[in-house]
Amino acid sequence: MEIAVERLPEEKLKPLYNDPAQLGFGKIFTDYMFTMKHQDGKGWVEPKISPYSSFSIDPAAVVLHYSQEIFEGLKAYAAKDGRILLFRPEQNAKRMYRSAERLCMEPFPEEYFLKAVETLVNLEKRWIPRAPETSLYIRPTLVGLGAALGVHPASEYLFYIILSPVAAYYKEGFKPVKLAVEDYYVRSVIGGVGDAKTGGNYAASLMAGAKAEEKGFSQVLWLDAKEKKYVEEVGSMNMFFVFGKKLVTPNLGGSILPGITRASVLELAKSLGYQTEERQISIDEVVKGLDDGTLTEAFGSGTAAVISPVGSLYYQGKDYLVNNNQVGKVTQELYTKLVDIQFGNAKDPFGWSWDIGKF
Repeated sequence: MEIAVERLPEEKLKPLYNDPAQLGFGKIFTDYMFTMKHQDGKGWVEPKISPYSSFSIDPAAVVLHYSQEIFEGLKAYAAKDGRILLFRPEQNAKRMYRSAERLCMEPFPEEYFLKAVETLVNLEKRWIPRAPETSLYIRPTLVGLGAALGVHPASEYLFYIILSPVAAYYKEGFKPVKLAVEDYYVRSVIGGVGDAKTGGNYAASLMAGAKAEEKGFSQVLWLDAKEKKYVEEVGSMNMFFVFGKKLVTPNLGGSILPGITRASVLELAKSLGYQTEERQISIDEVVKGLDDGTLTEAFGSGTAAVISPVGSLYYQGKDYLVNNNQVGKVTQELYTKLVDIQFGNAKDPFGWSWDIGKF
């Protein structure tokens, strides 16, 4: 794949934002974007990097009517020694391929994905922020085009990547967040598309999330759609519960996104001597554990937040404190170890970090 690059003159480049308070999350976008099209009979064509801009699609495009769309999220990190690091990007490429297959889309080749990300990030390296808890967020997206109504897969596809310098996902930073347990609305069901990273899953979560935010909660903790009994995930994170030296996370049954950070936490925890379990865990077991003190910590994991400690759960009219609303020892250790690997501050025994260039 040969990528054409349309460069802007120096005076047309956007000003940088270095203050984390200005960055927020996903509000600022860099100078360039990557695009590539798939057309019947031609395959993937026209790989290019061009100035960030709007693009037009037909009003009858499949993505607008039938939500044939998927995306990914990963980050580029600035190491202190000047290296540019990605965290397990090959896993994002694989997951996006699987998501495309599930939604009957033309999968974007994994090798193209990796080359496009690496090329675009290196071109935009000046945008990678250096302050603590900041990074360059990478958003690859695949949408179905084609001008024809009717429930069917698209005849054309557009793959694109945009970049955004970001600070911490939650305004609290690495501090305990408050979650509301949702026992009415559902996000996804087994047999649906809950294990694909598609926009429809997030659209389904908006109502409950908005109501929770109105009441002062950071996000919603979802229960299973069938029995409203078993914990699934948070809107942007997989969930972990700590019982002393044991970490329990809901098993992947088809309705939960297979998080890359989730898999990394499990592997990292085992290497540190913790027991791990992937199984169904009921909200009743969680409440009982908080009541009798056997459940000592809880946290979420995801690309955007990395690891986010949970300080309280609100369920059926009652608040349940987690670790007295403090960051727990296990959560802190896992967060520190994982972030040190991501930023190149510690050795990476797992081979997770990809060194793709220098400043």
